[in-house]
Amino acid sequence: MAENHHEYPRMLGALLRIPFQAIVTKIEAGLRARGYTDLRPAHFVVFQHIRPEGSRITELAERAQMTKQSMSELVHYVEAKGYLEREPDPRDHRASIVRLSMKGEAVNNAAREIIRQVEEEWSNQIGREQMNALKQGLMAIIRVIEVENSNQ
Repeated sequence: MAENHHEYPRMLGALLRIPFQAIVTKIEAGLRARGYTDLRPAHFVVFQHIRPEGSRITELAERAQMTKQSMSELVHYVEAKGYLEREPDPRDHRASIVRLSMKGEAVNNAAREIIRQVEEEWSNQIGREQMNALKQGLMAIIRVIEVENSNQ
């Protein structure tokens, strides 16, 4: 028997994943249109989790909930394409810090502009009040999660 979405409403995971995937698709298309043709959605996790002052690969992997080896591969690719710079960690010379290069900053800014455009489109479609309520609800959930994580 085919699943009927009226009979089986989408669960929270799907309600969060579907818009997220739509945003990722729009970011990829928007970056390609701006000439950034060497990045794929898998690489976006590096940009999403890197701190402005730079991050260790182990920190990026932890924040992205992936293995250090997988993150290392992504960082290596993104660095080879000129989006990242690497330097020795002044606190631990065995480790390195990666940070966005000027090209990385440019692509990060372009992605943020694309996200703002998506938010504006969706606000126009569902109404600004509903979009604000959605964002407020998600922020409330994030605060609960952060409190739970800090207590562990």
